[in-house]
Amino acid sequence: MRGVIMDAPGTIRVDDRDNPTIQEPTDAIIKIAATCVCGSDLWPYRGIEDVDHAPMGHEYVGTVTEVGDQVSSIEVGDFVVGSFFASDNTCEICRAGYQSRCVHAEPMGALGTQAEYARIPHADGTLVATPGQPDADLIPSLLAASDVLGTGWFGAVAAEVGPGKTVAVVGDGAVGLLGVLAAKQLGADRIIAMSRHADRQALAREFGATDIVSERGDEGVARIRELTGGLGAHSVIEAVGTQESMMQAIRSTRPGGHVGYVGVSHDVELPGLELFFSGVHLHGGPAPVRRFLPDLIDLIWNRTIDPGKVFDLTLPLDDAAEGYRAMDERRATKVLLTI
Repeated sequence: MRGVIMDAPGTIRVDDRDNPTIQEPTDAIIKIAATCVCGSDLWPYRGIEDVDHAPMGHEYVGTVTEVGDQVSSIEVGDFVVGSFFASDNTCEICRAGYQSRCVHAEPMGALGTQAEYARIPHADGTLVATPGQPDADLIPSLLAASDVLGTGWFGAVAAEVGPGKTVAVVGDGAVGLLGVLAAKQLGADRIIAMSRHADRQALAREFGATDIVSERGDEGVARIRELTGGLGAHSVIEAVGTQESMMQAIRSTRPGGHVGYVGVSHDVELPGLELFFSGVHLHGGPAPVRRFLPDLIDLIWNRTIDPGKVFDLTLPLDDAAEGYRAMDERRATKVLLTI
């Protein structure tokens, strides 16, 4: 099969890889219908994380072609959506709603889903079948549910978003934009999107943002406080993962408010005394996408939400290198790869 490999930072190729096979009786094999490039894929692409001839990709939707002997809830022919972490969905941690930290969790990125086929461990606990075969126009939105929608949704849930709340979203990538969508669906009264890019500002407004703040850092914090009577937002979604974005999120939150952090942290250090006196709740980490998948699929299937709009560039799998370049150069928010 064809699959994407990152040989070194900045070096992407699409080459022949071995077709995946059933290795455990709980596995399934899927024929991938669509995959995509994630903002987190840019960390190794930019040399911020080590990479050496690694298969790439952790977002996926597709059709089941084979199942192991112990798979009972997924059948050959099902169209499925799965999380970027495989989980058994039965351990105590999973049952508490944190499937990304399952005691048997396996990162899908290690298997590489930017490919024609993929092996899905713990298929019963990881995959959720759609009600039938989706219309073609629903596939981008279902693909978004595999990671960026579920991650933005978790950011909103972790930030305790709800009716009567003012929400600020730090980061205007796919996760931040879908954090805006999630905040709208969860009933927030006011949603402030922090963005400096006109196209992303427009999509944020379409998803439900009521205000746009283009400033960042201390100036961004000052603007949030100005918009909230000097108090700060009730809920802040941090969707970047840098020192600046985390501190911007914390400082934009009112005492007693909540920060949901879902940007993959890189070299983030929190000043203890400032955090102590902020009175701010912090909660986040790798999103337990599997917790939300049934409800997100239902919202997409019934066309209540259209998160697939975050894909602003579609390329064939063999042009994956251009997709990485486009996202790295900010010519695209998120790139969908067709198979």
